[in-house]
Amino acid sequence: MKFGRPGTGGRGKAHDQEPASLALQLPEHGATVTLYAGPGEGMPARVLDSSAGALRVAIMVPAAPLGAAGLQSAVVEFIGSTGRVRLTGAAVMEDAEVLRFDSPRSLDVVQEREYVRLRSARPVLLFGGEDYSRVDGCTVDISGGGFLLAGGEALKVGDEVQFELQLTLGELPVCGSGKVVRIDARGHRGVVFEDIKDLDRRRLVRFIFECQRAELRMGLATDEHHGG
Repeated sequence: MKFGRPGTGGRGKAHDQEPASLALQLPEHGATVTLYAGPGEGMPARVLDSSAGALRVAIMVPAAPLGAAGLQSAVVEFIGSTGRVRLTGAAVMEDAEVLRFDSPRSLDVVQEREYVRLRSARPVLLFGGEDYSRVDGCTVDISGGGFLLAGGEALKVGDEVQFELQLTLGELPVCGSGKVVRIDARGHRGVVFEDIKDLDRRRLVRFIFECQRAELRMGLATDEHHGG
């Protein structure tokens, strides 16, 4: 399997990007990251150890051991607290499945100035309004900065809300507080996050990122099926 370093553009993202500080950010132990090394697609890997001294990842799909050129160009990509992070370092294959980056360093951090929006209907429970009543609604779209809500007819612009957003059945919801900042022509409420834990925001950004990748793969598969 061949796999390669991603480009910085041409992915159809509707947000501005700017380089952020190159302070070292590391993925969490057990996190799934994307590994690139040479031309081709990225491949999933799981973090075994994560420290400033060494980053060890286990390749999660069958692949031939990397040669010298692949090790020299190897990059790990993941979603950090401020955006997409790419790391490199002195790469060494410990065995056929484990790759170690000694003295990892940041290549770049792509910071989201305007969060990507994903059209997705996810259940959301809110408490808010004048009497702090319960609202059972559903998102129209979601982003790392808020969501568009269907089903909150009692909420007005300026209302503060507490929310529990369910991304995946069986997992803990993303929780926090927000404010209704607009009502569109269809009566949907735009809620902007005011207080949300960094971990929950990373989970949300990662969810959106993975959904976009799945949509892209599905689109490519459909094009190939129709002979595009």
